Amino acid sequence: MTGSAPLFDRIDRPRRLPDEVAVSILGAIEGGQLMPGDRLPTEADLSKRFGVARTVVREAISLLRYDGVVDSRRGVGAFVTEASQRSAFRISPACFEKRKQIVQLLQLRTGVQAGASALAASARTAEQMAQIDTTYTRMAAADASGPGTALEERVDSELLLYRQIAEASHNPYYAEVVAMIEANIQNNLRSAFLKNAAASEFGPAIMEEHRAVLEALHSGNGEAARAATRARFERAAERLAARADFA
Repeated sequence: MTGSAPLFDRIDRPRRLPDEVAVSILGAIEGGQLMPGDRLPTEADLSKRFGVARTVVREAISLLRYDGVVDSRRGVGAFVTEASQRSAFRISPACFEKRKQIVQLLQLRTGVQAGASALAASARTAEQMAQIDTTYTRMAAADASGPGTALEERVDSELLLYRQIAEASHNPYYAEVVAMIEANIQNNLRSAFLKNAAASEFGPAIMEEHRAVLEALHSGNGEAARAATRARFERAAERLAARADFA
């Protein structure tokens, strides 16, 4: 450990104590106050410093251990790991609330995007369909490259795809609501959104959900487009909510 200033401050009124403790410890690690190989203070010491019960500290350490940030050694203590040992797309405790917000946005998008797709199936122009196809092709290529190579391209292409579908409905209110949802994601939730996409929104089965939407648009079948789009967003919300590391 470096420096003589107090490492942690007392927590007065957190929303969820273990998350707050874990975030504070993680901040000390990322800020260089705790270095790889350093041993964390004991549960009793951390409990006193934070002003929380030892069970709270124990759960916070478990969160950090799950993410690969610390390594617990029985009878010795918890040690900070090397950065290379940590999860590539770790969802830190600070992201948990944002992930819940993403589920809520997916639930909102389900109805909005389904309605827009139903209208777009008959209202879209040939030029708009061509643009949608081009975006899907770009998204499929990024998906095939994998999250380690083309995560942002994959996510941004998907957002663009459904924005284009909303615009193809020729109902400006659908387009406005979709733009509002996307702005919320980009401005407030992008990091958590990207991490979730990397963990559960890549692969042929996921792309088939999107492909079903496009096939319905091509056929001009509004109800099929509505059903395919609804299924797409409901499944995405279900996958996120069912994740083992979702809190």
